[in-house]
Amino acid sequence: MPHCYTALEELIYTFGGPWLFGLLLSGLLILLALVLSVARMKFAGTDELPGPAPTQQGSQIDHSFPFLESLNEVLETNRAEESHGHVHRMYFMGPNTFSEPWHLPHTPAEQITEIVYEDAFNRFVDEINTLAAYQWWEGSIYSILCILAYPLAWSWQQWRRRKKLQRLREFVRSEYDHSCLRSCRSRALYEGLKVTATPDLMLGYLDFFLGGDEKRPDLPPRLRQRFPMSLIFGGDGSYMAPFSLHSDSVLTSLMSQAVQPWIWHRLVAGLNAQLRLVRRGNLKATFLPVLNWLETHADPALGVNGVRVDLAWFQATALGYCQLGLVVYTVEGEPVTAELDGSPRIKIEQHSLVQDMLADAQLSRSRIKDVFMRKRITGGILDSTTLRTLIDRRDFLYPFSLILHNSKPVGHQDLVGLVISILLLADFSLVLLTFLQLYSYSMADVLLVLFVLPLAILSPFPAGINALFSHGPRRSAGLARVYALWNITSLVNVVVALICGFVHYKSSTKRHPSTQPWNLGTDESGWWLFPTGLMLLKCIQARLVDWHVGNLEIQDQAVYSKDPNIFWQS
Repeated sequence: MPHCYTALEELIYTFGGPWLFGLLLSGLLILLALVLSVARMKFAGTDELPGPAPTQQGSQIDHSFPFLESLNEVLETNRAEESHGHVHRMYFMGPNTFSEPWHLPHTPAEQITEIVYEDAFNRFVDEINTLAAYQWWEGSIYSILCILAYPLAWSWQQWRRRKKLQRLREFVRSEYDHSCLRSCRSRALYEGLKVTATPDLMLGYLDFFLGGDEKRPDLPPRLRQRFPMSLIFGGDGSYMAPFSLHSDSVLTSLMSQAVQPWIWHRLVAGLNAQLRLVRRGNLKATFLPVLNWLETHADPALGVNGVRVDLAWFQATALGYCQLGLVVYTVEGEPVTAELDGSPRIKIEQHSLVQDMLADAQLSRSRIKDVFMRKRITGGILDSTTLRTLIDRRDFLYPFSLILHNSKPVGHQDLVGLVISILLLADFSLVLLTFLQLYSYSMADVLLVLFVLPLAILSPFPAGINALFSHGPRRSAGLARVYALWNITSLVNVVVALICGFVHYKSSTKRHPSTQPWNLGTDESGWWLFPTGLMLLKCIQARLVDWHVGNLEIQDQAVYSKDPNIFWQS
């Protein structure tokens, strides 16, 4: 009886057999990847030239360059004027999710008791909390999308978060009568309150400003009068939203009262680089390098001005979610003087400066708890000991974080992009070959792999092309993360393909007992070959995309230097 070729076997033997077909396919993939890389460099290469990354989100100026100092002075002047009259920043509690939306505490902070009416403030908080809550159907759609296609669920959540932020801003800016403020001018002009959020839309805050008619010489308070001051991180340590400290114009202007602006911007850039590596589900281990970095890089530089920062937790909610950030406070004693020549250079004498600060820092830490209680700040300082008590919950997505997580940049951006292009084309080719193999089994198997999860196995290719051909490092990094999500999500479809192949193999062995298992041929015993190769390819893609995102987001690798002098002098 003649042997009947399947569609896959007919394709392979048309081109000379498995080995020759594999060589031809590999050569074609490399050629197409080279064409893609050249096209990508022509289309978007000008936006990915290596250079110092902006040290502040939303700013195109790198404050660590001396030849930009005059322009920096102009920008700092504008920021100082913009932040004039700022009294206090109240952070929203909660991560802005459908199950735990933003909400403000009803008790006004001590810093604003002199500028608000408490009863009217409570009514204002009720209105804000009502607006910040999500409708039941929004959370229902999110839950359904989490099961069907998690990247779409994440996009849906970000869209609803953006809409919610816009609604809160419109309410505070134009609808609310500002009756909670004591200033007549603020109530008349609808000024004095401003809702803002970090770029990841997970952390929101409400800024309070003076109206100008308070006639209070002690307002607004100077920076050192606000100590200890809490600076909460945005993000939650996940792959899509790593922890970060967002330094806007208000915070930058405030910190410039104690720290030179270029020092603060460089510190924020270095801190955010360290925070990228912190992973939710493994916070206790991944936060230790951040603690060490604060001790060796941040505190010695800030100690020159008598300021210190420590890692801390704030505002634990009823559901157990607590926010993480920094607490900034004054080190007891006189600030350490240092000679600075006006250029962005600082030399850290580790032993002398750090040892001089340790005793004062320990004394200051012991007083922080008392000040927290007096200012009604819920939280505490985290060190290597208290970090062990930090609650770190793992959700159903934690296993994927073992494959997909933020990493340090590796450089060689063009080479990494070329390899990603090759793997992206190889991924799509293996998907087509897998479908052809499944089609020889049953059309039902093809539909099963295609729609469980729906179209996820085809989505990485267009998502990857979109990420590679996007303009700007920040936009490219965001789209690359979406591509990585689709790539990991499609592993479910690959597992379904393996199951379908195994079921078909078992049924065929009953009809043909002589079939050899785990054969490398293209017949029925090679059911595992393409799905296994596809799974391995997707895991390799995940690591390469992590490096690609790291190269885009951290273009100055000196921020990871273990030598503080190299960090501050770069």
